[in-house]
Amino acid sequence: MTTLRTLARFVTSSYKYIIISWIAIFIIMALFAIRLPSMLEGDGFEMNGDHAAVMDIVSEEFDMPAETMLLVFDRVDDEMISYTIEDIEKLDVTSAIDSPLEDESLYKEDVSYALLHFGDETDNMSDVVTDIRDAIGDKDGITLTGASAISKDINTASQKDLITAEAIGLPIAIIVLLFAFGTVVASMVPLMIGIVTVVSSFGILTILGAQIDLSIFVLNIIPMLGLALSIDFALLFISRFREERVHSDILDATTTTILTAGRSVIFSAFCVFIGLGAMLLIRVDIFQNIAVGGMIVVAMAVLSSVTLLPSVLIALGDRIEKLRILKVSSNGSNAWRRFANAVIKRPVLITLVAVILLGIAVIPVKNMELSIPEIDSLPESYDSRSAFELVEKEFDLSGESSLYVIAERSGGWEDEDGLKSMKELEDQLQSDNLVKNATTIFSASEIGSVDEWNQAMQVPEMAAGLTPLLETFVKVETLMIPVTLSADGSSEEAQDWVRDWSDLETDWNLLIGGAAKFNQEIFDEIWDKIGYVLGLIVVTTFFILMIAFRSLLIPIKAILMNIIGLSATFGILVYIFQYGHFGLTAGSIALIIPVIVFSLVFGLSMDYEVFLISRMQEEYANSFDNDKATVEGLATTSKVITSAALIMIVLTGAFAFTDVMPVKQIGVGIAIAVAIDATIIRLLLVPSLMKLFGKWNWWLPFGKGLYKGK
Repeated sequence: MTTLRTLARFVTSSYKYIIISWIAIFIIMALFAIRLPSMLEGDGFEMNGDHAAVMDIVSEEFDMPAETMLLVFDRVDDEMISYTIEDIEKLDVTSAIDSPLEDESLYKEDVSYALLHFGDETDNMSDVVTDIRDAIGDKDGITLTGASAISKDINTASQKDLITAEAIGLPIAIIVLLFAFGTVVASMVPLMIGIVTVVSSFGILTILGAQIDLSIFVLNIIPMLGLALSIDFALLFISRFREERVHSDILDATTTTILTAGRSVIFSAFCVFIGLGAMLLIRVDIFQNIAVGGMIVVAMAVLSSVTLLPSVLIALGDRIEKLRILKVSSNGSNAWRRFANAVIKRPVLITLVAVILLGIAVIPVKNMELSIPEIDSLPESYDSRSAFELVEKEFDLSGESSLYVIAERSGGWEDEDGLKSMKELEDQLQSDNLVKNATTIFSASEIGSVDEWNQAMQVPEMAAGLTPLLETFVKVETLMIPVTLSADGSSEEAQDWVRDWSDLETDWNLLIGGAAKFNQEIFDEIWDKIGYVLGLIVVTTFFILMIAFRSLLIPIKAILMNIIGLSATFGILVYIFQYGHFGLTAGSIALIIPVIVFSLVFGLSMDYEVFLISRMQEEYANSFDNDKATVEGLATTSKVITSAALIMIVLTGAFAFTDVMPVKQIGVGIAIAVAIDATIIRLLLVPSLMKLFGKWNWWLPFGKGLYKGK
């Protein structure tokens, strides 16, 4: 409290300088922020593991392409194919091109494709994609697809999605603010704070982007979180300021607001901050990106809410009531008070009904199927997706996956024992039921034994042909074996295979890379760390709320209700996206959704817990009457909580109308979670349980609590 009083004195005495400083920060950060979209690349599903190590080895030591894209030809004649490939060769951006005119496996009657290979020296694949597409021009039936092309298109779609979501969400948010405050001036201030927060955060991320790789999903999630959180904080702050302004002058009202609403904002932000920070434990880039970006935007939201916002309120003074278009009743209206009294008169019934409703929503969770977002992240309207799916269908590329097995042997592989070990490893792989093909010098040369190989190498003419083959698969002590599995790389079967082979005890240091290994590492990293993430969030939130409210039961109840509410949210997500309701095609839930939604919403929902319980705590500290504190707390905050939740729902739910599926699922997930939290939990379960536990709500077994009586 002493720190907040110092902050209040600083703000009230220096508000003009604070506003000027924020204007300067906004302008500088805006100049950086406009560069952020061009710095985003990839979906963030990357981590340092065996897959990354193997792909580096095959690229650097075995001269395999660092990346391969597909140039798809649909009903295009051979002459056009030849001209197009020549145009791309002139760009001098590829390390090699496999033409369908030279490789019949890439050619069918109506559909064919060229493989465009790229080496490590290619720095900016986004620019390469642009150059190749410019070279193709508007030729019908020719489409570039593959990882970088799809990534660039997802980036473009994400930017369009952000514009769409803002076009839908912001006008509705302004309407909600108008109903909450009644005046145009008061309604525009939270929006201004939100914009300052997001732009400043984008500017900081742009600066950090020079040091770390940033996922394209940052472009959607950070504004979603920043706007919603900033407007929520401002709504609480302005509501309290107007309440205090009735009986205090502007400076005193501002001071009291910082001491009360400011305290709630800081504790709320701590909960959100912890939820985001916990994701840093998962060593996958997308979680790291969202954690860092989220913590930055939360920090900026708090900083702007407790410095810029009160400074603006002081500067505006009573002008905040200008341009009134609606007459708005006070927060503690008779309607909300009647509602609060009705709730605490039937606590058992309301608790049972709420738990049953949430329990029904939880049921579909048992069927949840998680997958790493792939081509289906991109809207169907993009040619790069349709071209990729066309090649998969026409050339029957699904149902298989390619891997590289790297084996290290001290002393190399070219001596007698090394060759025997190589043959043994090849035979072991070939005998596996899931392995369709495993290639070494023996299968590639159709030589069946080590003795036959040695005999062939004694013949100069044969040795001249076999030596380059040996160098293709062996580099000193490193052996590379390309393997094809008869299972899709995203399947559990393929992931189990690479997991088992990675753990296999051999005389060689085996490393595996490829789609199946990539998926296995991502899944395992999340499942191995999720317990630590959830534990850190729950334990830290418990202590934050215990300190904030000087209570043992309140944080326990809050955590349990949050877990139940989030479980219900995931059940509804399964019903919508996995079962395919509301006009959506049945699919799976993106692997990132449970972690991100839990980490974000667990903290965000604590906003309403802190807003509500803080007011109850104030009332209880004055009267030591639990029922009165519950009614007054609910009556005076219900409107704020409802308005704040509605804005959060609108700003995040607007992403339901976007096209990038993981972002759509995150937006809908947050909106559903907040809706459940602000209605069933905060307005029904919390007051019912407050009534049932009575004075024990305020019991603290150690330290100084508010509990009075037996």
